[in-house]
Amino acid sequence: MSSSSLPARPLRLVFAGTPEFAVPCLEVCRTSGAELVAVYTQPDRPAGRGRKLTPSPVKHAALAAGVTVHQPESLKSVEARQTLASCRPDLLVVVAYGLILPHKVLAIPRLGCWNVHASLLPRWRGAAPIQRAILAGDRESGVDLMQMEAGLDTGPILLERRTPISREDTGGSLHDRLSALGAEVLAEGLARVLAGDPLPSRPQADTGIVYAHKLDKAEAKLDFSRPAIKLERQVRAFDPWPVAEGVIAGESLRIWAARAIDLGHTAAPGSLLAASRDGVDLACGSGALRITSLQRPGGKRISAADYLNSRTELRHTR
Repeated sequence: MSSSSLPARPLRLVFAGTPEFAVPCLEVCRTSGAELVAVYTQPDRPAGRGRKLTPSPVKHAALAAGVTVHQPESLKSVEARQTLASCRPDLLVVVAYGLILPHKVLAIPRLGCWNVHASLLPRWRGAAPIQRAILAGDRESGVDLMQMEAGLDTGPILLERRTPISREDTGGSLHDRLSALGAEVLAEGLARVLAGDPLPSRPQADTGIVYAHKLDKAEAKLDFSRPAIKLERQVRAFDPWPVAEGVIAGESLRIWAARAIDLGHTAAPGSLLAASRDGVDLACGSGALRITSLQRPGGKRISAADYLNSRTELRHTR
């Protein structure tokens, strides 16, 4: 359906999203001048040490704004589709919702469904595009506003924002930046539709397609036989979750910050090369990884200097 076709009545929006990443886009829908009639988010999930059922960040924000919230386990049932259809949406905006939208759901809104996706498609389709981009050493990321279709993140691109990825970026910092860019690109898209300005679309390229598989905690373990630069990316990508894990002189630790250094050596992977206030240097398959922030079991995140205060036997220079 054409994004330029305007309804005679106010544009009716339904928003579907779950994590903190989606909250700025929810706020854009609420303040865009369109009518936000309902919010969809995943059911409350167990969280924390007590495993207490906890509402999503999107649910928190929607209820605080007085918007009706729906939390179906799935959108595959006839009942779920009827509930959505009863909202009479002109447009469904989807941002990190986490549930598959069947073709019959995509067909309900008069203007179809938009998705705000945290990558430059077709690279990093799928669940974890932010972390996968850092892991791969990508120099650039961005956000695409996409017209949804039946395939996984395959629809045509309506608008795009780009941002460089620096060596200082972590999964958390890039997440926050892309979340803000997502709100910007969605705001532009809604403003143009409300103004009757057509949004031209371009199909995604047939080449360069890469899938961003969901993160697994098992990926957090550092293998020091790999190049140091790849371990640095692993540490950065997995901050704040699931957090990289490594062993320093026999002690298993969470590794919060580290930097690859160009250092020739003949030591076995994982061997301690040096330890000072600058960090703890461990031998890698090529180069060394200088760990600057870490966490002992049951402790809090500390600097390498503070860690060495409790393990003075490690202090030495290569």
